Amino acid sequence: MSSCVSILGSTGSIGRQSLEVIAACGMRVAALTANSSVQKLEEQARQFHPELAVMMDEEAAADLRVRLADTDIRVAGGMEGLLEAAVIPSADTVITAVVGMVGLRPTLAAIREGKRIGLANKETLVCAGTLVLEEAKDYGAEIIPVDSEHSALFQCLQGNRDRGEVKRLILTCSGGPFYGKKAAELKGMTREDALRHPNWSMGAKITVDSATLMNKGLEVIEAMHLYHMPPEKISVVVHRESIIHSLVEYCDNAMIAQLGAPDMRLPIQYALTFPKRVPGPATELDLWNCGPLTFGNPDLETFRCLDLALQAARTGGTAGAILNGANEAAVAQFLAGKIGFLDIAEQVARAMEQVPVRFNPGLKDVLEADRAAREAVG
Repeated sequence: MSSCVSILGSTGSIGRQSLEVIAACGMRVAALTANSSVQKLEEQARQFHPELAVMMDEEAAADLRVRLADTDIRVAGGMEGLLEAAVIPSADTVITAVVGMVGLRPTLAAIREGKRIGLANKETLVCAGTLVLEEAKDYGAEIIPVDSEHSALFQCLQGNRDRGEVKRLILTCSGGPFYGKKAAELKGMTREDALRHPNWSMGAKITVDSATLMNKGLEVIEAMHLYHMPPEKISVVVHRESIIHSLVEYCDNAMIAQLGAPDMRLPIQYALTFPKRVPGPATELDLWNCGPLTFGNPDLETFRCLDLALQAARTGGTAGAILNGANEAAVAQFLAGKIGFLDIAEQVARAMEQVPVRFNPGLKDVLEADRAAREAVG
């Protein structure tokens, strides 16, 4: 069970909810980091009094130093500050809640210090899963997923003695705001349309990924690494209500599911308190009033991003890094109003065709695949 936590990305949705859990469970905070939200990080720093506060944006870091000059909280900036927060000696656990490839280096740094990783940055495993898990094994670092679906699988597997008994992992998917629509209906969808998620309150990038179903594709690749499962043993089912967070099917055809209200504080808390369970702030699930639970197949033809991710999962090597880098670049363009919603999948597909895949990659290969994919998107 964690006692002192460093949060990389504390002003985002996962970071803010992590602080709620930390406060409720009586844990301490060693370090907080953010990109450029100076006022929010100042408020968090004054409330939780970490040793270190980091702004990725150097101008924002200079501003934060002035704001916190009346405290003994040290302020750092840039990637060096982020890496320092990841390895700060007083923290036994690091929650990696930064978005995108920027999370890879600090995650590896924390692993090399043998810390528990509360992994909310799925890009780390999508792009460099084999490398990251080998490092975790070498340095004795625990990786416990924070994503609701992966936390659900992790919980469902706790009673499993022999991984060979697992027939299939089943990831649930809300379907996002465009569930049931066809490609012709998606042509004119705007940023505002894509950000109207039916069940979850998340950051803009991950909400768009949920709308394209890329988020679920990234989770399939992440599951392959976390649970050492081939892609053919991982399925996706659309479950609009987001009550069942994922399931494990066993060789005798029994299924074990984890249920809960759509509240990220539950998987965050489990990552921090594992192997214990303690009372916390997560919403209680009212089975008598949650309504019927429904299930359906994802539409791979309309939501091509999921199909592209499944292709990358089957290919292996740096295919995941290419997929992710292209997607990050394309989603940024969509959020900036430069391309349409359906263009996201087109851009990703083009990058996957143009950038060669390298197998048995090192960190240098992963970073180069990411760079080339972003360049292919333009």
